[in-house]
Amino acid sequence: MESDIEMQTGTGGGVFKGLKRMITGDSFFISSFLNVGRQKRKVAFAAPYPGKIININPAHYGGSFFCQKDGFLCAAQGIEINVAFTKKFGAGLFGGEGFILQKLEGDGHTFIHAGGAIIKRELAAGETLRVDTGCLVGFSPTVSYDIKFVGGFKNALFGGEGLFTATVTGPGVVFLQSLPLSRLAGRIMSAAGSFGGREESRGLGGITGGLLGGLISGRE
Repeated sequence: MESDIEMQTGTGGGVFKGLKRMITGDSFFISSFLNVGRQKRKVAFAAPYPGKIININPAHYGGSFFCQKDGFLCAAQGIEINVAFTKKFGAGLFGGEGFILQKLEGDGHTFIHAGGAIIKRELAAGETLRVDTGCLVGFSPTVSYDIKFVGGFKNALFGGEGLFTATVTGPGVVFLQSLPLSRLAGRIMSAAGSFGGREESRGLGGITGGLLGGLISGRE
């Protein structure tokens, strides 16, 4: 951040708001960056893992926007982070996003982080899209979210894509990610364990596994 930018850390409106953020995967405390000078200044925010950052304004989607747990990165003053629960038990249990989503409300620039490439789809009324569980980043409040069984014994057992897919139905906007953090961590752990014989490879795998273990436990 440039000069004249000051950081202030607090609960962002009281203990209750801090607890709500904790439930959605964020920190109890939130940092605010203020420009105390007379000129425009810049401050940059880094993502927690490789991916892309989406800039949305909840006001353009009827005043609110839903995103995956811990997807929120930063926002302009006036944006509230609230807890949203999936309405259906199956979607919460098998949908890859869990029972808890983040509901972003207000009017202003809001930045969401996701892994890999980002795809934006505008669904018409009644239009349905089936996606891999965990690849759903966020969606407007008019979109319906559910899960479906992949169907077929061979598909479920040997397809390699899991037993369920997430189903989103329009009208509304949906953002998808090509590489969720859980999948990235799984691929690195699998590759690290396959090195086998070489001592230096085992050491690298141990370090990578330790770092990923700390990252995942810290985000949960």
